Amino acid sequence: MSQKKSSIRHRGIYLLPNLFTTGAMFAGFYAMTSAINGRFESAAIAIFVAMILDGLDGRVARMTNTQSEFGVQYDSLSDMVSFGVAPGLVMYLWAFESLGKLGLFAAFVHTAGGALRLARFNTQVEVADKRYFQGLPSPAAAAILAGALWISIELGYDVDSIKYLVLILTISTGLLMVSNFRYYSFKEIDFKGRVPFVVAIIAMLGIGFVMAQAEIMLFLLALGYAISGPVITLLLLRKKRKNRKF
Repeated sequence: MSQKKSSIRHRGIYLLPNLFTTGAMFAGFYAMTSAINGRFESAAIAIFVAMILDGLDGRVARMTNTQSEFGVQYDSLSDMVSFGVAPGLVMYLWAFESLGKLGLFAAFVHTAGGALRLARFNTQVEVADKRYFQGLPSPAAAAILAGALWISIELGYDVDSIKYLVLILTISTGLLMVSNFRYYSFKEIDFKGRVPFVVAIIAMLGIGFVMAQAEIMLFLLALGYAISGPVITLLLLRKKRKNRKF
């Protein structure tokens, strides 16, 4: 009887982290439905909400010791919806419909880049250097597109005047996701450790500054992170070459 109970318990899933994952996937789905209905600002905000929830699910799982293989795979499927399919569809409906096949191509490059990025991450998770991600993480790629959309609406830009710029940006995010550029993972930062009080003040000011101009700051942060990949990769290659000489 006890063996039967343990096997039933083993087949179950952890509710708490998977609730955050489900919330992230719903936010991505909501972004798509908002774009279909022409509410593009809501779509952009929903993608950022999905980012927040996606960042919380893994952290909650580690804090509560509820990691599971099911959670890992479910998180990847959620990421594909929220950061692969949703941004591609939103960009297509917002800026690319008038471009025909070219617009369809750009939206698909981002979506396919997200799928390939997630598949590569899942197959290399056990052997990859934990300090770095290989290729731009899909949430950051989605944030660049959502931020560009949100800024354009807030500043009243005519989408027809910037659609080719957005097209290049969308293709670039797709290619960066499947690139070999190294991106810092921030996994070595100890959020549970003690820090000087001044760090808390700086963090508070930083959050306030971001929230004051959320659409601009979030876009710039995501764009800066995207640019950091080539820079970090070049620095690492330079360091490796120097070590070989000695």
